Amino acid sequence: MQLKLSLVLALGLTSALSTSLSAQSTKDGAITPRILESLRKSESKSPSEQALHNAIALQGMKDFFVNPKRPRELEDKFSIEVKSQGITDQKQSGRCWLFTGLNVLRAQLMAREQSGKFFFSQNYGFFWDQLEKANLFLEGIIETRKASDDDKKVEWLFKHPLSDGGQFTGISDILSKYGVVPAEVMPETASSNDTRLMGQMITRTLRQAGIALRKASAKGESLAQLRERKEACLKQVYRILSLNLGEPPTSFSYTLRNAKGEAISTDTYTPQSFYQRFVGIDLKDQFVMLMNDPSRPYYKTYEIDFDRHSYDGRNWTYVNLPMEEIKGMAIASLKDNTMMYYSCDVGRELDRSKGIAALNNYDYASLLGYDFTMDKAERIKSFDSGSTHAMTLKAVDLDASGKPTKWKVENSWGEQSGVKGHIIMTDGWFDAYTFRLVVNKKYATAKVLELLKTKPVQLPAWDPMFTPDAP
Repeated sequence: MQLKLSLVLALGLTSALSTSLSAQSTKDGAITPRILESLRKSESKSPSEQALHNAIALQGMKDFFVNPKRPRELEDKFSIEVKSQGITDQKQSGRCWLFTGLNVLRAQLMAREQSGKFFFSQNYGFFWDQLEKANLFLEGIIETRKASDDDKKVEWLFKHPLSDGGQFTGISDILSKYGVVPAEVMPETASSNDTRLMGQMITRTLRQAGIALRKASAKGESLAQLRERKEACLKQVYRILSLNLGEPPTSFSYTLRNAKGEAISTDTYTPQSFYQRFVGIDLKDQFVMLMNDPSRPYYKTYEIDFDRHSYDGRNWTYVNLPMEEIKGMAIASLKDNTMMYYSCDVGRELDRSKGIAALNNYDYASLLGYDFTMDKAERIKSFDSGSTHAMTLKAVDLDASGKPTKWKVENSWGEQSGVKGHIIMTDGWFDAYTFRLVVNKKYATAKVLELLKTKPVQLPAWDPMFTPDAP
């Protein structure tokens, strides 16, 4: 009796839904009863299909996409590999850009000084990055104070007042201005390892101050008065950062040691003098960022508005090139024992447990009945793919003809992730999902150096290539 009643009710609901749809679906393009019936009939009712529904309802789709023919292992041997010691862990934060940049610099320090394992403080650089980004947002609000509320740049600013993600301009701008310190001098905290709540509090503080600045401007306050309001907000941000990350040191004593633990040097430093002593290079002018964006013309230089980490810093400028030319410069750098800042769409086709990035890791067509066939340019244009994570490019394997077959990056997800803290990428995956590479200009081609002299094409802050490196 209960079953019959349920059936009658179900039929009644279906009939009511069809009647309702018939009454409402009068506009061209709407879902009509005919379309709905077609959708229902497209679903198989076989026992095996029902079993699949049941299994996915319990455990989700992910395991059903795994390709049994995927590479179970890529040999961790490379014809060219830059040696390094120690794996970092960004934990629950988007600071991959900072970890990557500092990993490049610490590898150079260890090699040059013949030191033991060494780490820079990510927490120190992060403190200044967040303060500088807060100022960048507030100055953006002041710059656009006369624009309407629905102006696209005003909307973009309020949508993106702050993040813990970023890219190489953060390394060049923040480190050059504030210097660096060893990890022991300003260690990680609970909030640097998990930035979410602190970031939310600073974001709300900035948005509130941004609204107040626009209201004050509308009432006729001068630029000097608006900057006084800005400084008051920066004091609030500084307090949040100090509470959560600790206050950055102004001077400290430090002993650098070799692999045996023996002292190499002992001295008292400021963060800036430590930078000069142990980094000692011009990060702003010595490097060039290369991009592979096939949705735009190659052999042009581009600049993205507001894509920087500090108001007095530089917008991110890059040279757009075919992948083969970028690979050539990467190989030249690795052959000279120099690792590089590298970023990609890391989550795509990655077997995270094994640390293998390969195009045949997953089989979508067998379950869904269709495959994903967009090329790289189409994925970029549709916002389906972009740079999401920065890592340190440290190795390449070349075949007998000198062509790359696989690549290796040092990651910042801890020693237990992937291949002892690394990811190995097939060359095909590298082509499909690599976006940015930062190389020393001495490895750049003459063509790239000439392109750097040209006036960049200006892109807005909401361009797809703005996407920060931040998972």
